Amino acid sequence: MALALRLWRSLPLGRSAAPGLRFPTVAAGSREQCVLWRLRGAEVMGNPGTFKRSLLFSALSYLGFETYQVISQAAVVHAAAKVFRVEEILEQADYLYGSGETEKLYQLLSQYKESEDAELLWRLARASRDIAQLSGTSEEEKKLLVYEALEYAKRALEKNESSFAAHKWYAICISDVGDYEGIRAKIANAYKIKEHFEKAIELNPKDATAIHLMGIWCYTFAEMPWYQRRIAEMLFATPPSSTYEEALGYFHRAEQVDPNFYSKNLLLLGKTYLKLHNKKLAAFWLTKAKDYAAHTEEDKQIQTEAAQLLTGFSDKN
Repeated sequence: MALALRLWRSLPLGRSAAPGLRFPTVAAGSREQCVLWRLRGAEVMGNPGTFKRSLLFSALSYLGFETYQVISQAAVVHAAAKVFRVEEILEQADYLYGSGETEKLYQLLSQYKESEDAELLWRLARASRDIAQLSGTSEEEKKLLVYEALEYAKRALEKNESSFAAHKWYAICISDVGDYEGIRAKIANAYKIKEHFEKAIELNPKDATAIHLMGIWCYTFAEMPWYQRRIAEMLFATPPSSTYEEALGYFHRAEQVDPNFYSKNLLLLGKTYLKLHNKKLAAFWLTKAKDYAAHTEEDKQIQTEAAQLLTGFSDKN
């Protein structure tokens, strides 16, 4: 309404509408370079119709500018509200993840699967994978969720290649998909997986999880069975390989960055020391894994495995 009122007041209302307006005159020269407009008090000289059309055009231009400003301001407000909304969702998601509310987290984030936000997408990839890991998830559902997680992680990486978390979860999801595509695919993807873990660590050297995952990569290739090594040799001139010492280095580094951050890191420290025939340190880390406060189903599974390995120690002694 205020905009229409300003437009109405700017339009010429007969001859009395022009007082105060001043127009530049054209410099003298030939007859064609005559003065187009002159104002004498309230009297408009020249062609009144042309003047009115010109003034109307100016008013409409002003209206267009005003409309543009209103739309622009509305767009800014909408964008700000959208950013606030995303931040609110991320805050809720992180709370649910920290509380071990796997199913609620997946339900929350699934509402935004069409999002273009990398932070939402990698969290959705993680949530999909976590649901797949639950014991109550059927094999058919698990497979669907694993591929779904890979798609979300891939989109997150496309949206933001500087996101260490997107690199990390993309690598994790590629590895998971390998379980359904055979040994050849799993080994063929090994270098890609390592590349993205290394990039995640480069982008955030304080992310204990990415460091831990590099340890798992090393541990996996250190204990690779002979027949898988043969396949790797057929696929690559220099197949991926590693040692238990390298794996141990990453597991310890992860623990230094964030002590006691993950039950599986404690378990793998114990298992790696077992591989290196150091039973004393193996027992130390396995005990820590067994006594770890369980927040998730995975934590409970790790507690059970650690306890079984420790019982194996006792039986042999």
